[in-house]
Amino acid sequence: MTTRDSAQRPHTAPQGRSWLDRYFSITRRGSTPARELRGGLTTFMAMAYIIVLNPVILGGATDVNGDHLDPAQLTTMTALSAGLVTIMMGIVGRAPIACAAALGVMAVVAYQAAPVMTWPEAMGLVVWQGVIIIAMVVTGVRTAVMNALPRDLKIAIGVGIGLFVALIGLANAGFVSKGEGGSLLQLGAAGDGGHLLGWPILIFVIGLTLAGVLLVRGIPGAIFYGIVGATALAVIVHHAFGLDTAQWGGGAPELPDSPIAVPDFGLLFQVDLFGAWTTAGPTTAGVILFTLVLAGFFDAVGTILAIGAKAGLTDADGGMPRVNQILVTDGTGAVVGGLTSSSATLVFVESTAGVGEGARTGLSSVVTGGLFLTAIVFAPVFSIVPAEAASVAMVLVGVLMMTHVRDIDWTDMGVAVPAFLTIAMMPFAYDIAGGIGVGIIAHTVLRTAQGRTRDVGPLMWVLTAVFLFDFSLHAFGL
Repeated sequence: MTTRDSAQRPHTAPQGRSWLDRYFSITRRGSTPARELRGGLTTFMAMAYIIVLNPVILGGATDVNGDHLDPAQLTTMTALSAGLVTIMMGIVGRAPIACAAALGVMAVVAYQAAPVMTWPEAMGLVVWQGVIIIAMVVTGVRTAVMNALPRDLKIAIGVGIGLFVALIGLANAGFVSKGEGGSLLQLGAAGDGGHLLGWPILIFVIGLTLAGVLLVRGIPGAIFYGIVGATALAVIVHHAFGLDTAQWGGGAPELPDSPIAVPDFGLLFQVDLFGAWTTAGPTTAGVILFTLVLAGFFDAVGTILAIGAKAGLTDADGGMPRVNQILVTDGTGAVVGGLTSSSATLVFVESTAGVGEGARTGLSSVVTGGLFLTAIVFAPVFSIVPAEAASVAMVLVGVLMMTHVRDIDWTDMGVAVPAFLTIAMMPFAYDIAGGIGVGIIAHTVLRTAQGRTRDVGPLMWVLTAVFLFDFSLHAFGL
């Protein structure tokens, strides 16, 4: 009797819960609405910098005609596309995954596509990127790729992304920078001679210490409180000591004259779907589109797997619930990003910050998306959070994601070497997709050398060939 009652409980208990709980499986995933709210807010605070960064990168580049995209319009479009796609991810994918303009794709658009075509034509290729990704999901190709990745390589991808996120956080905070005198990296910001100097870095250290202490004490909301505490201290210090705006890495924590800004939707639907093939030529346009698809595809695959593992949503083989819906939404985000001229809006690795705060369902994504939509009007308020405060979450998320490294079989060199290369290449090369590619190639080569060709699988051979082709394109300047 007891066994039967226990087996039936998961089916009968949800009847007494709210429709919100049942729809998002909040209780089933061990969460609460309060945790989802806090997680969604933390994710937003960790990735809100994209509202400022995307206009800086895209607005600072010129197209083949020497034209610039208007930064004010880009700010509106970046927040709009991130809000719409993230809410869609929450409702359709029902996962704690937020979406925004992808940095890797953004760089390709700004520095590879725009110089050889107009901005509308470049955004047209971004739309086609999304269409191709959706087609890959519908045909089962994208899911098959995720399933084909060996378990240890999936774990390594998550760990590598954790290090990648931590490095971004340390760099954004000015704690590390490009080295001087031949070193690759150094302590402190560029020009500080390898030393930690200035109030902003001290505020980052204080925020990180606060969040770390709360985390080890088991206080719910530790990361969130670290960001809020660091932001409050930054505002006080900035105004009390009259710091120069240039001293802050991602914008000074200035109190705005007005909390409201008038949005500008001028870039909406400014897209040319077919002009790139004529302006840049079919070969150049095709190579750029291939690069966009490859970068978006594997960045998203790696990020989704990492977030799923951190949230405890993956099964023993690394599979995730509603993965097809998640992948379709990700592809739709590329289409939306192209139509808004904000570049492809894809899954964001900073979602792990919210997961670290307890987010486990799509409700947190709805919260994050709603905040992005709010930011369209209240952008001055959200711009108060300096990079030094947001970076607290990114570093601690790296710590939390690193814990999974223990699940890799380090006793088998055929596993250890590809896993290590995957983990190391992401932060060292500053490239998620590149790290995955190196790991896949190493896995195929070493398993073959061990005489275990059958363990590779046909799809892994295909992926190996794809990455070899991609690396060759850049190596020989094709």
